[in-house]
Formats: sequence, C-alpha cells, structure tokens
Amino acid sequence: MTRATTDLNADLGEGSPHEAAVMPFVTSANIACGGHAGDLETMRDSLRLAARHGVAAGAHPGFPDPEGFGRRELHFPPEEVTAFVREQIEALKVVAAREGVALRHVKPHGMLYNMAVKDAALARAIAVAARDSGLPLYFGLAGGASVMLREAAALGLTPLGEGFADRGYAPDGSLWPRGQAGALLPHAQAVAQGVQIAREGSTRAVTGERVAVPARTLCLHGDGAEAAELARDLRVALEEAGVRVAAP
Repeated sequence: MTRATTDLNADLGEGSPHEAAVMPFVTSANIACGGHAGDLETMRDSLRLAARHGVAAGAHPGFPDPEGFGRRELHFPPEEVTAFVREQIEALKVVAAREGVALRHVKPHGMLYNMAVKDAALARAIAVAARDSGLPLYFGLAGGASVMLREAAALGLTPLGEGFADRGYAPDGSLWPRGQAGALLPHAQAVAQGVQIAREGSTRAVTGERVAVPARTLCLHGDGAEAAELARDLRVALEEAGVRVAAP
C-alpha cells in the first residue's frame, strides 16, 4: 500500500504573534506580501524564519485591502487583478532574493481565493500573474467546486490541490462561509479532519454530506489563538497516522 504524503502549509507574514511557534511544524509557508497584510519587514522576518526551519516559501497575495484583511468581496477588472497580484509577488521576490531564499509557490488569500474558486476570469487573472512571476507551483482549492486549478494548469503552472484542516466545507466542496456556524472548526475536529483528508481524500460537509477533497497540501491558519498548538498536534497526528509530511 502506498504511503500517503501531504504538504502542510500555513498563511503567515500577517502579523500574528504565533508565527515563530507555527513555522517548525509546517512544510510550506504562504507569506503575505503587502496586499491584505505584510510589509518589507514582515516579509523579511518570515523568509528568515522559513529558511531557518527548512520550510518552502511562497507568495500569499490578496486584495489590496488591509482594513478588511482581504476578506471583503471586492471587484476589479481582470487586468487590474493581474497587476496587483504581480506587484505583490514581485515585492516578495525582491526581499527573498536579498535573503537568498528561493520562492516555490503562489497561493491567493482570503476573499480573492474564495471568489476565484468559482469565477474563471478572476482565477485566470491571478494565474497570469503567477505565471509571469515565474513561480512554478500554484495552490488552489481541491475538488470539483473549484476552477482555480484548471485555469492554473491551462497557463502552464503546476497546480496543487489544497484542503483545509480547520475550515468547514459546504456540500459542493467549497468552504463554508466565514461568519456562519461551522466555518471554523474546533481544535480536535480540525486535527481529525486534516488526517482524514490526507489519508482518504474526503471529509464531511457542515451539513453532513461526504465531500471529495483530493488535496496534496493541507492548510491551517497561522493567526488563530491556538495556531501553534494546532500546527503541532496536526503534524504529530499525521505522522502517527502514517502520513509522510513534506513540501511538494
């Protein structure tokens, strides 16, 4: 029997006090690069921390909306989306070059990510920026509800399906909306869901239906109050379940 393998990623560089405690347990870090959060100093600090722990680093561009932390629904023409995503990735690339860190991937943030799950034009606009920036891997929602990976593959990127340990799912495989009951899972349930997705490629929706989640990377959010504990416990639980945890 082939041993299951998964990447474990976290959204970092967002000003969380837990980042240094989260980083040792993940294998990929999505680093905010000046849109929803982050500046030159936080980018530098996150890149140094990732390098210290041997964690693969990537860009985490979002809507240029620090007031709303990139979680408000905004609308831009596709060419403007490509421009601000490219600008954010390039800003991180400049800092990474100074630090001697090679960036590996792009993962959109927050509402930009959620809208791109079902909006092919938006998904393509983001993927164009990722392609133009020369980063080979693209993280997007795994499963049939998402057009993100299709658009990335069409542009020559290597798509990597992403599952979420600490987020509830809708029956169609999209994420349950933030602000509604079940959107954020409690600690023990998040650990169990992460292991189930890694081993079985599925989970249960908030409403009870089985949902296919053919993920090759698992996300946990790095800004929660229990972020470090979740990162540690999920990493331990995955390895105890026979799952190899490694960057793609």
